[in-house]
Amino acid sequence: MKVLKMREIVKIKELEQKIGYQFENFDLLVNALRHSSYANEHRMDRLASNERLEFLGDAVLELVSSEFLYGSFPKLPEGELTKKRASLVCEPALAYCARELNLGSYLLLGKGEDATGGRKRESIVSDAMEAVIGAIFLDGGFARAKEFVLKFVLNDIEHKQLFYDSKTVLQEMLQARSEDEISYEIISEAGPDHDKSFEAQVSAGGTVLGTGSGRTKKAAEQQAAYRAICLLKKM
Repeated sequence: MKVLKMREIVKIKELEQKIGYQFENFDLLVNALRHSSYANEHRMDRLASNERLEFLGDAVLELVSSEFLYGSFPKLPEGELTKKRASLVCEPALAYCARELNLGSYLLLGKGEDATGGRKRESIVSDAMEAVIGAIFLDGGFARAKEFVLKFVLNDIEHKQLFYDSKTVLQEMLQARSEDEISYEIISEAGPDHDKSFEAQVSAGGTVLGTGSGRTKKAAEQQAAYRAICLLKKM
Protein backbone atom coordinates (compact mmCIF):
# COMPACT_ATOMS: atom_id res chain seq x y z
CA MET A 1 0.00 0.00 0.00
CA LYS A 2 1.34 3.44 -0.94
CA VAL A 3 2.12 5.49 2.19
CA LEU A 4 1.27 9.18 1.88
CA LYS A 5 3.99 11.74 2.27
CA MET A 6 3.65 14.23 5.12
CA ARG A 7 2.98 17.10 2.72
CA GLU A 8 0.12 15.11 1.15
CA ILE A 9 -1.40 14.47 4.58
CA VAL A 10 -1.08 18.14 5.53
CA LYS A 11 -2.73 19.13 2.25
CA ILE A 12 -5.67 16.79 2.80
CA LYS A 13 -6.02 17.99 6.40
CA GLU A 14 -6.42 21.46 4.91
CA LEU A 15 -9.45 20.19 2.99
CA GLU A 16 -10.95 18.90 6.25
CA GLN A 17 -10.76 22.40 7.68
CA LYS A 18 -12.23 23.91 4.54
CA ILE A 19 -15.31 21.67 4.57
CA GLY A 20 -15.73 21.91 8.33
CA TYR A 21 -15.78 18.18 8.97
CA GLN A 22 -13.06 16.19 10.75
CA PHE A 23 -12.98 12.51 9.88
CA GLU A 24 -12.82 9.85 12.55
CA ASN A 25 -11.42 7.55 9.87
CA PHE A 26 -9.07 9.78 7.89
CA ASP A 27 -8.43 6.95 5.42
CA LEU A 28 -11.96 7.41 4.08
CA LEU A 29 -11.17 10.95 2.96
CA VAL A 30 -7.88 9.79 1.44
CA ASN A 31 -9.80 7.08 -0.43
CA ALA A 32 -12.32 9.64 -1.69
CA LEU A 33 -9.51 11.69 -3.22
CA ARG A 34 -7.64 8.74 -4.77
CA HIS A 35 -8.28 8.58 -8.51
CA SER A 36 -7.95 5.30 -10.38
CA SER A 37 -4.87 6.64 -12.21
CA TYR A 38 -3.08 7.01 -8.86
CA ALA A 39 -4.10 3.52 -7.74
CA ASN A 40 -2.93 2.03 -11.05
CA GLU A 41 0.37 3.89 -11.01
CA HIS A 42 1.16 2.68 -7.49
CA ARG A 43 0.02 -0.87 -8.26
CA MET A 44 -2.77 -0.75 -5.73
CA ASP A 45 -5.85 -2.94 -5.79
CA ARG A 46 -8.45 -1.64 -8.27
CA LEU A 47 -10.86 -1.22 -5.34
CA ALA A 48 -8.46 1.30 -3.76
CA SER A 49 -9.70 4.10 -6.04
CA ASN A 50 -12.60 6.40 -5.16
CA GLU A 51 -15.07 4.73 -7.53
CA ARG A 52 -16.99 2.78 -4.87
CA LEU A 53 -17.32 5.88 -2.68
CA GLU A 54 -18.50 7.80 -5.73
CA PHE A 55 -21.24 5.20 -6.25
CA LEU A 56 -22.38 5.60 -2.64
CA GLY A 57 -22.12 9.39 -2.65
CA ASP A 58 -24.25 9.61 -5.79
CA ALA A 59 -27.10 7.81 -4.00
CA VAL A 60 -26.78 10.02 -0.90
CA LEU A 61 -26.73 13.16 -3.06
CA GLU A 62 -29.86 12.09 -4.93
CA LEU A 63 -31.76 11.47 -1.68
CA VAL A 64 -30.66 14.74 -0.04
CA SER A 65 -31.39 16.83 -3.12
CA SER A 66 -34.78 15.13 -3.61
CA GLU A 67 -35.80 15.82 0.00
CA PHE A 68 -34.55 19.41 -0.25
CA LEU A 69 -36.42 20.18 -3.47
CA TYR A 70 -39.58 18.42 -2.27
CA GLY A 71 -39.69 20.68 0.78
CA SER A 72 -38.54 23.85 -0.97
CA PHE A 73 -40.99 23.72 -3.88
CA PRO A 74 -44.29 22.33 -2.53
CA LYS A 75 -46.26 23.35 -5.63
CA LEU A 76 -43.99 21.84 -8.27
CA PRO A 77 -45.11 18.58 -9.92
CA GLU A 78 -42.86 15.54 -10.11
CA GLY A 79 -41.61 16.31 -13.62
CA GLU A 80 -40.41 19.79 -12.71
CA LEU A 81 -38.77 18.56 -9.52
CA THR A 82 -36.91 15.95 -11.55
CA LYS A 83 -35.64 18.63 -13.96
CA LYS A 84 -34.47 20.83 -11.09
CA ARG A 85 -32.65 17.94 -9.44
CA ALA A 86 -30.98 16.99 -12.72
CA SER A 87 -29.70 20.53 -13.24
CA LEU A 88 -28.31 20.76 -9.70
CA VAL A 89 -26.53 17.40 -9.48
CA CYS A 90 -25.36 16.90 -13.07
CA GLU A 91 -21.64 16.61 -13.85
CA PRO A 92 -21.11 20.30 -14.76
CA ALA A 93 -22.95 21.43 -11.62
CA LEU A 94 -20.89 19.19 -9.34
CA ALA A 95 -17.71 20.28 -11.12
CA TYR A 96 -18.70 23.90 -10.44
CA CYS A 97 -19.16 23.08 -6.74
CA ALA A 98 -15.83 21.24 -6.71
CA ARG A 99 -14.09 24.28 -8.19
CA GLU A 100 -15.51 26.46 -5.42
CA LEU A 101 -13.75 24.14 -2.95
CA ASN A 102 -10.66 23.92 -5.18
CA LEU A 103 -11.14 20.16 -4.80
CA GLY A 104 -8.93 19.37 -7.77
CA SER A 105 -5.84 20.57 -5.91
CA TYR A 106 -6.35 17.90 -3.22
CA LEU A 107 -6.77 14.92 -5.53
CA LEU A 108 -4.34 12.02 -5.61
CA LEU A 109 -3.70 11.56 -9.33
CA GLY A 110 -1.29 9.52 -11.37
CA LYS A 111 1.53 11.58 -12.92
CA GLY A 112 0.16 11.17 -16.42
CA GLU A 113 -3.36 12.24 -15.47
CA ASP A 114 -1.98 15.16 -13.50
CA ALA A 115 0.20 16.31 -16.39
CA THR A 116 -2.72 16.32 -18.84
CA GLY A 117 -4.98 18.55 -16.75
CA GLY A 118 -6.84 15.96 -14.69
CA ARG A 119 -7.25 18.33 -11.74
CA LYS A 120 -9.46 20.53 -13.90
CA ARG A 121 -11.32 17.78 -15.76
CA GLU A 122 -15.03 17.99 -14.95
CA SER A 123 -15.59 14.24 -14.93
CA ILE A 124 -12.80 13.70 -12.40
CA VAL A 125 -13.63 16.50 -9.96
CA SER A 126 -17.38 15.83 -10.07
CA ASP A 127 -16.77 12.15 -9.30
CA ALA A 128 -14.49 13.16 -6.42
CA MET A 129 -17.22 15.45 -5.08
CA GLU A 130 -19.59 12.48 -4.91
CA ALA A 131 -16.86 10.32 -3.36
CA VAL A 132 -16.34 12.87 -0.58
CA ILE A 133 -20.08 12.80 0.11
CA GLY A 134 -19.91 9.00 0.32
CA ALA A 135 -16.92 9.17 2.66
CA ILE A 136 -18.67 11.61 5.01
CA PHE A 137 -21.76 9.40 5.00
CA LEU A 138 -19.74 6.34 6.03
CA ASP A 139 -17.75 8.26 8.62
CA GLY A 140 -20.40 10.44 10.23
CA GLY A 141 -23.77 9.21 9.03
CA PHE A 142 -26.54 10.66 6.90
CA ALA A 143 -26.99 13.87 8.91
CA ARG A 144 -23.38 14.96 8.44
CA ALA A 145 -23.43 14.07 4.74
CA LYS A 146 -26.63 16.07 4.39
CA GLU A 147 -24.97 19.08 6.05
CA PHE A 148 -22.15 18.94 3.51
CA VAL A 149 -24.52 18.66 0.53
CA LEU A 150 -26.67 21.56 1.73
CA LYS A 151 -23.63 23.75 2.37
CA PHE A 152 -21.56 23.00 -0.71
CA VAL A 153 -23.92 21.65 -3.38
CA LEU A 154 -27.42 22.98 -2.77
CA ASN A 155 -26.37 26.48 -1.76
CA ASP A 156 -27.34 29.43 -3.98
CA ILE A 157 -29.47 27.20 -6.19
CA GLU A 158 -31.05 30.08 -8.11
CA HIS A 159 -27.67 31.17 -9.44
CA LYS A 160 -26.57 27.61 -10.17
CA GLN A 161 -29.78 26.71 -11.94
CA LEU A 162 -29.57 29.90 -13.99
CA PHE A 163 -26.03 28.98 -15.03
CA TYR A 164 -26.80 25.38 -15.97
CA ASP A 165 -30.14 26.16 -17.63
CA SER A 166 -28.82 29.36 -19.21
CA LYS A 167 -29.51 28.39 -22.83
CA THR A 168 -33.16 27.71 -22.01
CA VAL A 169 -33.47 30.88 -19.91
CA LEU A 170 -31.90 33.01 -22.66
CA GLN A 171 -34.23 31.52 -25.26
CA GLU A 172 -37.26 32.44 -23.12
CA MET A 173 -35.95 35.96 -22.43
CA LEU A 174 -35.36 36.73 -26.10
CA GLN A 175 -38.66 35.24 -27.24
CA ALA A 176 -40.42 37.69 -24.92
CA ARG A 177 -38.47 40.63 -26.39
CA SER A 178 -38.26 39.92 -30.11
CA GLU A 179 -38.48 37.30 -32.83
CA ASP A 180 -34.75 37.34 -33.52
CA GLU A 181 -33.29 33.87 -33.89
CA ILE A 182 -30.55 32.79 -31.47
CA SER A 183 -27.42 31.20 -32.88
CA TYR A 184 -24.34 29.70 -31.22
CA GLU A 185 -20.93 29.50 -32.84
CA ILE A 186 -17.67 27.90 -31.71
CA ILE A 187 -15.15 30.62 -32.53
CA SER A 188 -11.98 28.87 -31.38
CA GLU A 189 -10.62 25.69 -29.90
CA ALA A 190 -7.23 24.86 -28.41
CA GLY A 191 -5.31 22.03 -26.81
CA PRO A 192 -4.80 18.33 -27.57
CA ASP A 193 -7.75 16.01 -28.15
CA HIS A 194 -7.77 14.71 -24.56
CA ASP A 195 -7.71 18.22 -23.04
CA LYS A 196 -9.40 20.65 -25.41
CA SER A 197 -10.88 24.02 -24.55
CA PHE A 198 -13.51 25.81 -26.64
CA GLU A 199 -14.70 29.39 -26.97
CA ALA A 200 -18.25 30.07 -28.09
CA GLN A 201 -20.37 33.10 -28.82
CA VAL A 202 -24.13 33.59 -28.87
CA SER A 203 -25.85 36.04 -31.18
CA ALA A 204 -29.38 37.25 -31.86
CA GLY A 205 -30.40 39.40 -34.80
CA GLY A 206 -26.78 39.62 -35.89
CA THR A 207 -25.63 41.06 -32.55
CA VAL A 208 -23.16 39.17 -30.34
CA LEU A 209 -24.63 39.02 -26.84
CA GLY A 210 -22.01 36.98 -25.01
CA THR A 211 -18.96 34.77 -25.24
CA GLY A 212 -17.88 31.88 -23.06
CA SER A 213 -15.27 29.18 -22.73
CA GLY A 214 -15.30 25.59 -21.52
CA ARG A 215 -13.78 22.15 -21.89
CA THR A 216 -16.72 21.04 -24.03
CA LYS A 217 -18.64 22.89 -26.73
CA LYS A 218 -21.81 22.64 -24.64
CA ALA A 219 -20.10 24.14 -21.57
CA ALA A 220 -18.73 27.01 -23.65
CA GLU A 221 -22.19 27.70 -25.09
CA GLN A 222 -23.76 27.61 -21.62
CA GLN A 223 -21.28 30.17 -20.34
CA ALA A 224 -21.88 32.39 -23.37
CA ALA A 225 -25.62 32.21 -22.74
CA TYR A 226 -25.12 33.02 -19.04
CA ARG A 227 -23.11 36.13 -19.91
CA ALA A 228 -25.77 37.15 -22.44
CA ILE A 229 -28.43 36.87 -19.72
CA CYS A 230 -26.35 39.08 -17.41
CA LEU A 231 -26.05 41.66 -20.22
CA LEU A 232 -29.77 41.63 -21.02
CA LYS A 233 -30.70 42.05 -17.35
CA LYS A 234 -28.74 45.31 -17.30
CA MET A 235 -30.53 46.69 -20.38
